[in-house]
Amino acid sequence: MKIHRINPCKRWSDITVFNQIATFTEVADTDENADIKGQVKQIFDQAEASLALIDSDKSRILAVTIYITDFNNFDALNEVWDSWFSEGTAPSRACVKAEIVNPKLLVEMTFTAAAGEKYK
Repeated sequence: MKIHRINPCKRWSDITVFNQIATFTEVADTDENADIKGQVKQIFDQAEASLALIDSDKSRILAVTIYITDFNNFDALNEVWDSWFSEGTAPSRACVKAEIVNPKLLVEMTFTAAAGEKYK
């Protein structure tokens, strides 16, 4: 089975797909000075664009690992999270407190999703 690497460079690929299962990671890349809600919204906008590249959408997200720098931001993160997913489509998730390399970033998310048929 083929491994599909979307926008690969020396250090990473934007998305890696194997057997129609995709993984990718997003951080706020438009405005890293935004508050937690703003950064989560940026991540979700970017995730939707990434999902479109693999013929998928947010209803096909299987799991998300959330890396958050401060648990005081947890409720605000959940507020944006709850409004983004339609009822009954939320994926499995884990939320871990972590130190992110760029101290301006408050959250980072790794997504696992089902990709379209051409990614078999």
